Amino acid sequence: MKVYFNNSCKICKAEIDLYKKEKIQEIEWVDITNNNLAQKETSKNSKELLRRLHVKEGEKITQGAEAFLLLWKKIPKYKFLYKFLKLPIIFSLFSFGYEIIAFFLYLKNKKQIKIN
Repeated sequence: MKVYFNNSCKICKAEIDLYKKEKIQEIEWVDITNNNLAQKETSKNSKELLRRLHVKEGEKITQGAEAFLLLWKKIPKYKFLYKFLKLPIIFSLFSFGYEIIAFFLYLKNKKQIKIN
C-alpha cells in the first residue's frame, strides 16, 4: 500500500508522523510535494493530490475519507477508527467532515507548493 500525503502541511505531517511511528512494513509513505512520480503513479495532478489523502493498493487509487479507512485498517493501533467510522451513517458524517477540513487545509497549503 502506498499512502500519498502532503508533507508540506504541518497538520498533515503531524498526523502522518503518528502513523509512521507504528512502522507498518506494508505501508510506503509518499510525499506529494512537487512530486512528478506521485502524479504519474496516481494519474492525479498536483492540485488533486494536494486536495485529499490518496492510497494506492495494487492499481486502485482511493482518496479522502475512504483512503483513511484503508490506512487505519492496516495499523493495529488505529483499527478501532476503521471499525467505527466505516459504519454507514457514521461514515457519511466522517466523509462530510473530512471534506470540509481537507478543503480548508488545501486553501491554507496550496501556496506552499507549485500547482500544475
